Amino acid sequence: MSIKLSVLDRSPTNEGENPAQGILNTVRLAQKADELGFHRFWVSEHHGSEVLAGSSPEVFISHLISKTDRIRIGSGGVMLQHYSPYKVAENFNLLSVLAPGRVDLGVGRGPGGLPVTTRALSPAVHSETIPFTEKMEHLDLYLQSEGVEGLRAQPLPSVPPELHVLGTGESSAELAAKQGLPFVYAHFINGDEQLLKNSLSVYRTRFNFSKGRTPGLILALSVLFADTEEEAKRLADEKITYKVHFDSGKTISIFSLELAERLGQQANEPYTIKAEPTSLLYGTKETLLNKIHEISLLHNIEEVMILPTAHEFEQRIQAYEWLSAGIKQYQKGEKIR
Repeated sequence: MSIKLSVLDRSPTNEGENPAQGILNTVRLAQKADELGFHRFWVSEHHGSEVLAGSSPEVFISHLISKTDRIRIGSGGVMLQHYSPYKVAENFNLLSVLAPGRVDLGVGRGPGGLPVTTRALSPAVHSETIPFTEKMEHLDLYLQSEGVEGLRAQPLPSVPPELHVLGTGESSAELAAKQGLPFVYAHFINGDEQLLKNSLSVYRTRFNFSKGRTPGLILALSVLFADTEEEAKRLADEKITYKVHFDSGKTISIFSLELAERLGQQANEPYTIKAEPTSLLYGTKETLLNKIHEISLLHNIEEVMILPTAHEFEQRIQAYEWLSAGIKQYQKGEKIR
């Protein structure tokens, strides 16, 4: 089975670096991904973070499309709970005018930050609560020429942005299926095999074909390379995810214990923190590519979006080069070197 390779980058800032360097590194990585023939390059949305610098994907995308030639550029994703669907549609329609056929709009329902940043993004003057599903429906319509009740998000591009639903469970899969939209499963956030299987089943069996679109699935994987399988396992075991479980039933995954504790303290409700191994695929160049191929084959998914665990720029560049060369060799049946 042929596999498309795409990339998610979160603009990490290493210790001792200015956050601006994380942004500049992402620009160079997008250019490298374009050069190597990757299908998509997506940037994330995080607020109030000292380690993940990308806070405004729509602004970042406008720069990245001007610095690349072919690759699709998109958001992984816009946190729609904070924004007006109409304004998001305007932003991405404008981006699609600037780069027809190259713009993706991945949308997530998470906060992208701590409660204090959520309050800052959604001040009391805009306190009207609109269900996320309704926001998604309106966003989808605004991206189309008919708009909502005659209101259209100008400018209308010749090729609309490609809208995707991001998620880690059955509810997000069902939302994507109901609206007849592509679904991106964030395995790097929740790699539970049964949950992945159930979510994909929900998406495939409930997909709404009346929208005139066909199903589309992307599996977003965190990957870790090492020279030996033993070293890869040792490094993978050191990667910890802290899950903050609130009494209200909401769970948020954080990769720093300090940030997890801050999040819990700011939430004004009882919470517990559980440390778990990070969901990732690890191995040598050869074994990791085998694992990527096996998981895509097992779940019949033809596009994989990779997120290297390494924050260092050169290591991420190396991961792109290894994966690009290796997947081409793999698909030709050649031995991976």
